[in-house]
Amino acid sequence: MLAARAARCFSLPLTTFVTTLGKSSITGVVPKQPLLTVRIQLYASESRNAVRRQVSRAKSLKERLLAPAGDSAFGVGRGFAIGASALGLGALVYYGFGLSNEAGAIDRSVMWSEEVKRRIHSTYKYFGGSLVVTAISAFAISRSPSLLNLMMRNSWLSVIATFAAMIGSGIIVRSIPYKEGFGAKKLAWLAHCGIMGGVIAPLCFLGGPLLIRAAWYTAGLAGGLSLLAACAPSEKFLYMGGPLALGLGLVMASSIGTFFLPPTTAVGAGLYSISIYGGLVLFGLFLLYDTQHIIRKAEYYPVFAQRPYDPINESIGIYLDTLNIFIRIALTLTGGGSSKRK
Repeated sequence: MLAARAARCFSLPLTTFVTTLGKSSITGVVPKQPLLTVRIQLYASESRNAVRRQVSRAKSLKERLLAPAGDSAFGVGRGFAIGASALGLGALVYYGFGLSNEAGAIDRSVMWSEEVKRRIHSTYKYFGGSLVVTAISAFAISRSPSLLNLMMRNSWLSVIATFAAMIGSGIIVRSIPYKEGFGAKKLAWLAHCGIMGGVIAPLCFLGGPLLIRAAWYTAGLAGGLSLLAACAPSEKFLYMGGPLALGLGLVMASSIGTFFLPPTTAVGAGLYSISIYGGLVLFGLFLLYDTQHIIRKAEYYPVFAQRPYDPINESIGIYLDTLNIFIRIALTLTGGGSSKRK
């Protein structure tokens, strides 16, 4: 969803300085011809240099945006991600050592009923199962050249079909009521995880060792953020829903924009940096938000409700957050945009 920015060409007016050499007011003194020639040549040279400077400043905005990319955009993105990581680590230390005056979920867990513990356990059981099914699906599709070629097509029809399959399967899973035992909801859940595995299957070209490193880094980051959400006060991160939605729109627009403007251009490098590094920070914040939302929902959802507590629906949020974090960590391990410019 990239709105291509139209650039307006502008030009700066050229200023011409005219110098006239009058007769000397001192009688009897006549300037020599070589001196006059040197001065005229000097003025002509200055005029040509001024014209060159004005022409160089008259480049259009479009030409500047499509100029070759430097390292500044990726450097800013990496710095932003590193700063956010340092801030998160400091928050984990602050809340983990009990320096806050408010109690967190870990402090209240000793008073949880068996029903609350069962809800949280079921939610994270489906979260782990989603990751396992997605990994199996991605591996199976990567071993099938025909299916892998289908997922790697860059036509608009295939892109639209992929988005429709992801969004449609997710809507179907959420709309089916949860029931104990194997049924339509769990079948739709398995299909949704299988589709997501097909989406990330092209990452197999990055190589097994790199993907294993990315998986370990993702596990460490997701575990640290989940612990931070559990140690922090109950509603510390629940207020971030509105800003996170705006950030998601920006990251999605930047991701779509990279289809039109490659990272080899200045504006493409900026969009790529927002999509990768900004998305990494954004989905880390989403993981904090969704973790506290799961805890709050498990604590306050009524026991005798019209629809029972749905651990599958509650697990989808942290599942998608973790998947997006894994994708971005894998891409950063490849060298980010710097490898694309070589």
